[in-house]
Amino acid sequence: MNDVNHSFQSAINSLIEAIPNVIVALLLLLLAWIVATVVKGIVVKLSKKAGMHKAMTRSRMVRSEEQGKSVIDSLGKIVFFLVFILFLPSILDALNMRSVSQPITDMVQKFLAFLPNLFAAAIIIAIGYFVARLVKDLVYNLLLSLNIDHWFDRIGGSAGNSRVQTPNNPQGATNLQAEVKDNKGTLAKIVSNIIFVIILIPIVTIALETLNIETISEPIVSVLNTILNMIPNIFVAIILLLVGYYLAKFVSELLVSLLKRTGISNIYQSLGMQDQPKPKFDLALVIGQVVKVLIILFFTVEALNVLQLDVLNNIGNAIILYLPMLISAMIIIGLALVGGNFLQNLVTKYTNSPFTGATVKYIIIVFAVFMALSQLGFASTIVNIGFLLILGGLSIAFAISFGIGGREFAKRNLERFENKIQKDKKKPNTPDTPNTPNTPNNFDNNGFNGPKV
Repeated sequence: MNDVNHSFQSAINSLIEAIPNVIVALLLLLLAWIVATVVKGIVVKLSKKAGMHKAMTRSRMVRSEEQGKSVIDSLGKIVFFLVFILFLPSILDALNMRSVSQPITDMVQKFLAFLPNLFAAAIIIAIGYFVARLVKDLVYNLLLSLNIDHWFDRIGGSAGNSRVQTPNNPQGATNLQAEVKDNKGTLAKIVSNIIFVIILIPIVTIALETLNIETISEPIVSVLNTILNMIPNIFVAIILLLVGYYLAKFVSELLVSLLKRTGISNIYQSLGMQDQPKPKFDLALVIGQVVKVLIILFFTVEALNVLQLDVLNNIGNAIILYLPMLISAMIIIGLALVGGNFLQNLVTKYTNSPFTGATVKYIIIVFAVFMALSQLGFASTIVNIGFLLILGGLSIAFAISFGIGGREFAKRNLERFENKIQKDKKKPNTPDTPNTPNTPNNFDNNGFNGPKV
């Protein structure tokens, strides 16, 4: 019984001794709530009086002022909990809960040591953002004042230029002006946004380095540095592509105009294709487009080389190395078509046999197709063997058909040839009498004795 009384008395004494600590903890808790509430109110009121919600609306960080005010209220709540957490270790120490308060104390100390870096990073980001925004607006207004979109449309040959006011379309000019007004500043916006991003990249890098969080900042900083180092190469590649495109366009248009002036479109008449329907494509235009694609391809490969994109660069180089074989094959096919057409007309004209002319034409085309396939390297062994088999098969088919189906024809011609040889053998050998301009071919001795009677 004495042990029970002693335990009960000890519990009561411990409770009585803990009452001051509990009162201190409650007072600290009340003080923490009061201080956190006051700091929250100060932050919210100062932010609203300073017009932070309006600034966020103007900078398009939020959609409306009400949303900006809600963001400020959320910021005040964050400040409230931060201040409250600062008092939490003292409250736990007052309750002699050191095993619980010690980790929280260490966390708060680390957080307080991190706060200066966090504020410095936030200030760097804020200042960098406003500087980047200012430069972006300046560049945008400068490009608009230079009317860069108008010049870009003139150089690129905008499709909108085709809209001309006519009596049947009096609203053409009005629609064009409205379209230009709607699309005004497109290129200026793109360039200004690119400059905005370029300015923000080093600012974000500096802010991350200020935080001193190596596990997070080092990979991000490495990626941003890589991007920053690639920006000059990207600009050079873009310039190469633009120069290549406009140079290819200029050369293509010049070549097309020169080819049309040389009368290359009359090549079909030269090949005797007046009666046949003309091809739907313009030969000069096709050649110009091919030259344009080749020039753009060369500049694209060089741009990929500048960007150091090895895989795409290897693909482009492989295409360029294959181009000579492709062009050779196209030339072979083209010459075969031209030559086959020419020989078809020639043979048809002198033999008066369209079938013979068509046969000659298609034989040449078949030869050219096999030569082109061999030039392109498409299974050269199989192509060569196939060509030899086709040639041998045609020869055997001709020999068999002539030997079996044309025996009588061959017999008659051979007999005629043999008879001619026999007649030539039976003729007497007489010396040849040379012909002179004053000597007739049929020489007669009676001519010297006067006229015949």
